Amino acid sequence: MLKARTIETVIKRANKNFKALLLTGTRQVGKITVLQSLLNEDRTYISLDDVLSLKLAKEDPYLFFQTYKPPLLIDEIQYAPELFSHIKVLIDKDVQFGQVWMTGSQQFLLMKGVSESLAGRLAVLELYGFSIYEREDKGNLQLPFLPSRTPSRILSRKSLSETYRIIWKGAFPEITLKGDEFWSLYYSSFVKTYIERDVRQLLNIGNELSFYNFLKVIAARTGQELNLTDISNSLDISLNTVKSWLSVLQASGIVYLLQPYYENITKRLTKRPKLYFLDTGLCAYLTDWNTPEALSSGAMSGAIFETFVLTEILKSYKHNGLEPSFYYYRDSNQVEIDLLLLQNDTIYPVEIKRTATPDKKMIKHFSVLESFGKNVGYGSLICLTENVYPLTQNANAISIWDI
Repeated sequence: MLKARTIETVIKRANKNFKALLLTGTRQVGKITVLQSLLNEDRTYISLDDVLSLKLAKEDPYLFFQTYKPPLLIDEIQYAPELFSHIKVLIDKDVQFGQVWMTGSQQFLLMKGVSESLAGRLAVLELYGFSIYEREDKGNLQLPFLPSRTPSRILSRKSLSETYRIIWKGAFPEITLKGDEFWSLYYSSFVKTYIERDVRQLLNIGNELSFYNFLKVIAARTGQELNLTDISNSLDISLNTVKSWLSVLQASGIVYLLQPYYENITKRLTKRPKLYFLDTGLCAYLTDWNTPEALSSGAMSGAIFETFVLTEILKSYKHNGLEPSFYYYRDSNQVEIDLLLLQNDTIYPVEIKRTATPDKKMIKHFSVLESFGKNVGYGSLICLTENVYPLTQNANAISIWDI
């Protein structure tokens, strides 16, 4: 069943204002499905997963564009960076908007080609797995999340067990439509394909098992400060290797690094980002939580709940075509705020807790924001409460289903 995606509105708007469009995102998040749902009969679809199309694109780009005339949809464009300079010539000659649509799953190679050939000529959008709104066919109603005194209550309430089943299942469109019995097979196949295709194109890894173990170690650290030395020591690999492999996870949309907030220079602040897996189902698979019940009651239940909330808030911005200003705060006194949203010179604080009984003590660190020299907006504690619960005059507790 085809579900409407929030990003469709942004794509339609971008298509009327840019000559080319690039939709990025990790494998199997539905990039090509979204674009094909918006195709008209005049646009030609070419997949560079096809050996013959790829051969033509790499060996004779000029003939490629003689064979395939705009408007075009080119899937997995990163396999043929030779096309970028020809696309530039092509769209510079044509006065019409929306001539070339592209998808790609490796941002490092993609953005290198974009910066060299297509800067300023195309719209770049990023797609993740289904958001909680898209799951319920309400993607057209999703707005960028910002703490509010009166959050909109669009989504249906979920029980604890239902919530963790959604977290455990993950957000890749294909797995959300399959039965739980296919969960392990789906993710094992995903990891195998990811390492064989994306990782091998970016890295010359000699030992696939070592990279797989690296994936598992990173997954176990979701929601934590990134300690590269600790990861290096635990895997007995060099620090440079850890940095290189981590950059691949970022480039291929597997992890997200939440940067620390630096502006308050009067305190000793942490300088390490926090790491989050962008799909909680993949994270659960890599950390061997094989049922939603085990995940809900296990040692990672809090960290993966925080990961789920953070990624859902991120989707609310990215799927609306916006680049968010997200940070977290932690100082040497262990004062921490999970998420700071910066907008129009105002800081909106967010705390994330796996609890159904919120208390104002859980947001006591919000007071540190008063020393930042910025406007402080309304704050929220996102948790498992069923109803909106006022904590102070300037903050409330809301359900995860209210974000």
